[in-house]
Amino acid sequence: MSETNGQVNKTGRGRLMPPTAGSDGNRVFLQLGRPPEEPNQFNHPDAPRAYSDEVRARLEADAKEIIARYPQPRSAILPLLHLVQAEDSYITPAGMSFIAETLGLTGADVAGVASFYSMYRRKPTGEYLVGVCTNTLCAVMGGDAIYAALKEHLDVNDQQTTADGKVTLERIECNAACDCAPVVMVNWEFFDQQTPESARDLTDALRSGTEVRPSRGMPLTSFRETARVLAGFADDRPDDGQGGPAGPTLAGLRFAQEHGMTAPESDGSAQ
Repeated sequence: MSETNGQVNKTGRGRLMPPTAGSDGNRVFLQLGRPPEEPNQFNHPDAPRAYSDEVRARLEADAKEIIARYPQPRSAILPLLHLVQAEDSYITPAGMSFIAETLGLTGADVAGVASFYSMYRRKPTGEYLVGVCTNTLCAVMGGDAIYAALKEHLDVNDQQTTADGKVTLERIECNAACDCAPVVMVNWEFFDQQTPESARDLTDALRSGTEVRPSRGMPLTSFRETARVLAGFADDRPDDGQGGPAGPTLAGLRFAQEHGMTAPESDGSAQ
């Protein structure tokens, strides 16, 4: 702690500038770095700082398998972030330290990559990550109403988890599924053309353990299991072609076929 002209630096962070720094000749305290309370930082109070020997040994075996896929070890940083997220449900100091040590990087290197991508979580994540798209078309079609309804129904705000640990709610950007708007995603699986009522029913089913099936794609699995798949490990879920192509996705194709429309032939000049 330091004190100058009655001003106390209680944090121990930052520095006191020389007397000429202030317009009145007094020293000015400058806070350096991001304040601890700033959102989106990897500083959750309950986050583990280090892994037990048992967890570390298991992660080391998995990391070795991941790193072997790449010509340069540091190229494995993205799947390794998914790996530690599968362990903790979010990115923790323990996970970042493990990756830095494994790849011979600095903590800043790892944090810089992790903070760039929104898929890497900053807080503990529930069993089901429910994302409501409120980007342009989904918002116009009812995404904002769905998001507001779920906040009230689940009694949570953005990035918060229900008391039972089942559902984490977040507002997300475009899922490239505008033809099926408004879209809700659960652990990155699509639930198309939702309404406030259907979204409430969906989250109720998730919390009660009732089986739900995405509109298309793979059957649901937990958030941690999804993170492990994203790390590159085997996905044992049955691929039964569930749902097939969405109806709105094929509307243009059907229209073209009904009206005898075909794409223009290429003369080969464009490369």
